[in-house]
Amino acid sequence: MDLAYLRAHPEHLPTFLTHQRIRETPVSGGDSCAASRLTLDDGHSVFAKTWPEHAERAVPEGFFAAEAAGLRWLREAGTVAVPEVVVALPELLALDWVEPDEPTPEAAELFGRELAGLHRAGAPAFGAEWPGFIGLLPQDNTPDPGPWSEWFARRRLLPYLRMSVDNGALTSAEAGPVEELLDRIAEFGGDEPPARIHGDLWPGNLLWGADDRVWLVDPAAHGGHRETDLAQLALFGGPPHLDRITAAYREAWPLADGWRERVPLHQLHLLLVHTALFGAAYRAAVDSAARAALRGTGRATVDG
Repeated sequence: MDLAYLRAHPEHLPTFLTHQRIRETPVSGGDSCAASRLTLDDGHSVFAKTWPEHAERAVPEGFFAAEAAGLRWLREAGTVAVPEVVVALPELLALDWVEPDEPTPEAAELFGRELAGLHRAGAPAFGAEWPGFIGLLPQDNTPDPGPWSEWFARRRLLPYLRMSVDNGALTSAEAGPVEELLDRIAEFGGDEPPARIHGDLWPGNLLWGADDRVWLVDPAAHGGHRETDLAQLALFGGPPHLDRITAAYREAWPLADGWRERVPLHQLHLLLVHTALFGAAYRAAVDSAARAALRGTGRATVDG
């Protein structure tokens, strides 16, 4: 099987894998899926994600289709580097291979400018035209005209807060600061039209390529707030050269006044997803972000 055959007959890939007709090398690729590098007969490589054979549950309907739709939508903007979708089937996803390399300041600055370009490409509404996932959890992408603050509270915070309480990761008392934040979310300001965002842009979803570019992978893409992508980038220690990324972004497209005070608010979405998925290990992070966001509410801040 070469790349031309694979593009023409993507439905044949599972059969070739089952019968070991393609050289397959396991690689790192996330928490939920098995990942491998497939080397084709013409020497071309693709990155494949499959549902683990012995998983406790079946692949959720639309799981790989949502990722494929998000990758294509981000790639359509023609700004930031996004791998091409080669195969998208209900049970697997295959992307063009990106050769990794070490992070550089030059790649970081280029990425900051390109990320601004991606966000400027915009979206017709908050949400997306396809059902969404973030990690293994469904994410409501019902298109919504906004305003952003109301949509973010209703579609991105409240569902995962409820899941986190229901699974015992947060007690009712620990949910209190988040509930207060939901009630006061209009006080944060910063409402903007929907940007075209990655939606799950923690540092692990940046791939530093040998072409000295930063590639976006594993999106939960949708129309959202551009500050959400930037806030998520700063989670879990941040990527290399984060200061260069942020400075280049702000030079290309300045952020609205008060953006620093809104960082914990935007981070809360992904942190609540973590308590919903992984439990109480992220309880303190949720509490810290919610309280930090509340401390910033209503403060008049002017950023240079």
